[in-house]
Amino acid sequence: MKDNPVLCVVIPAYNEEAVLPITAPLFLKELNLMVSEGLVSDESRILYVDDGSRDSTWTVINALASQDPHFCGIKQSRNRGHQNAVIAGLMEAREFADIAISSDCDGQDDISAMREMVRRHLEGFDVVYGVRSSRETDSFFKRFTAESYYKVLAMMGAEVVFNHADYRLASKRVLDALSSFEEVNLFLRGLFPLVGFPSTEVSYERHERMAGESHYPLSKMLALAFDGITSLSIKPIRAVTILGLIVSIASFLGVIWALISFATGHAVSGWASTTCIVCFVGGVQMISLGIIGEYVGKTYMESKHRPRFIISERTRR
Repeated sequence: MKDNPVLCVVIPAYNEEAVLPITAPLFLKELNLMVSEGLVSDESRILYVDDGSRDSTWTVINALASQDPHFCGIKQSRNRGHQNAVIAGLMEAREFADIAISSDCDGQDDISAMREMVRRHLEGFDVVYGVRSSRETDSFFKRFTAESYYKVLAMMGAEVVFNHADYRLASKRVLDALSSFEEVNLFLRGLFPLVGFPSTEVSYERHERMAGESHYPLSKMLALAFDGITSLSIKPIRAVTILGLIVSIASFLGVIWALISFATGHAVSGWASTTCIVCFVGGVQMISLGIIGEYVGKTYMESKHRPRFIISERTRR
């Protein structure tokens, strides 16, 4: 292992013209501090990934790259989502860096935690997960749903790190192994534990966004959550099978009960009970078909082997 590894800080950005001028100096300051302390090489870079922004984000990235050689950037041909932007940056970093740290550009992830991540890597860890020490800054709804989600993932058999998002360090051999995972439906929080290699955690405080507005509304958060479950576990499909079996047994018992009632002369005609049963069974069928359809759709998308990202422009590195 090199005493002074080349670090690449991968930062996805989508319509972030307001926040980049504020947080870029903070990332540069932290990088220069690590260089001065002998933790990383001066050849280290801060790599911005423009995820097809519609504002002047790419212009800002080019300006940063022209002002300081530690900044560089790549631009996707169109918006492909946060996970694809992160993997694009990591695969770019894999070409020249010994380690890579992925972080959001809004300053919410504690930038100073990167130093501790690098120190833990130098101790021999290939993956260092940034884990939130608390969720006191979140609303009750967000805190409850986020923590419940991690618990649901664990119940589904998916291996994820509790309270970890996409703030992490990965060594080059981890990135090399990650490059062999070619699925289109990405959920990086679950892929890194699958890759393996020695790992550890670093706690940090998550702050308020420094500028601009979040581009990750509830709908995108729910979509990512569902992608995580369906990408890492087949237990929902098994649950459909078990539910179908339970409903079938209940229906069979209902038929026996109806026949006995008819034979003993206690049959009571009525539409309410029939309607309830039909609606219940119909609802179960629709939910089951929806879950199965989600898996079939993902299989269809994977079978096309489409690229996860297309880089249209690069700054000099």
